Amino acid sequence: MQKGEYLSLHRRCIVFDAHNDLLHAVLSKQRQMVQRQEMGHSDIPRLLEGGVTAQVFALFIPTDELPSGPLRYTLHLMDAFYEALDKAAERLLLARTAADIRRAKEEGKLAAILSMEGAEGIEEDLTVLKMLYRLGLRMLGITWSRRNKAADGVSDEGPDEGLTDFGRELVAELNRLGIIIDVSHLAPKGVADVLEASQHPVVASHSNAYALCPHYRNLTDEQIRAIADKGGVIGVTFVPRFLTTGPADASLEHVLDHIDHIIRVAGVDHVGIGSDFEGFSDPSPKGLEDVTCFPNITKGLLERGYSEDVVEKILGGNFLRVFEEVVG
Repeated sequence: MQKGEYLSLHRRCIVFDAHNDLLHAVLSKQRQMVQRQEMGHSDIPRLLEGGVTAQVFALFIPTDELPSGPLRYTLHLMDAFYEALDKAAERLLLARTAADIRRAKEEGKLAAILSMEGAEGIEEDLTVLKMLYRLGLRMLGITWSRRNKAADGVSDEGPDEGLTDFGRELVAELNRLGIIIDVSHLAPKGVADVLEASQHPVVASHSNAYALCPHYRNLTDEQIRAIADKGGVIGVTFVPRFLTTGPADASLEHVLDHIDHIIRVAGVDHVGIGSDFEGFSDPSPKGLEDVTCFPNITKGLLERGYSEDVVEKILGGNFLRVFEEVVG
């Protein structure tokens, strides 16, 4: 396939990556967001070079930051984003609506979407959630892998008891505000409870198919179907140990395999991309070394026989549809 053939399609598409941990890297590793760097997977110049239109930036709170205040750390992450926005307004915008994402595409900018990874950051206060919404929060993962006041994380060693009373209140308020609910990292009973309780589509921003790689962070076919039945989307992630039982050999082909599988289970309207770039330390999958490699996904999908319309859905159309339905 000629490079110009797939690059032309890639550049026309809205490319939506549903998970990236660059903000945490900026705080914890003194990384730069605005300037191009050789380290790590991403920065604004490389995201634009890779043709990314919409990037979800996670507000992730490390466990060792919980004692000093999860809301405090969340605000520091938001401040790091707003500093980047001040420095790079000609290349970056904060997406509060789907129209902002489309505007970013038209203007050649990166649309940034803020997502909280684990509800600890609202400190059991729905007024805090409302204020974070005003600051631009548009997605929230109920848990990271640990237990919190809303539900059990998928790595927690205690019983999986699903949503707590506060968790159910949280789901209702997320629906009311128009914040997308993310079930990646959530234990199975919690996933089922969220799908039952939510009035809106739900996403798994960065999870793969358990049938292909039996890792506890991946989704069973039953969970994939349930998310699809709710109108949601699963973002296939690049984390090597979620792609294959031989993570040292992970490659673009494994990513495409997981996309193929989710389509077989749930159809073409319910799969997207959630790279988790900056969120893993293992070597990146071959062919997806950093965000500049995103066009390789387009090439790979076309080579597997997908039509341009379906490729457009996978690259970003499906996540954009959910964003527009839930957020507006």
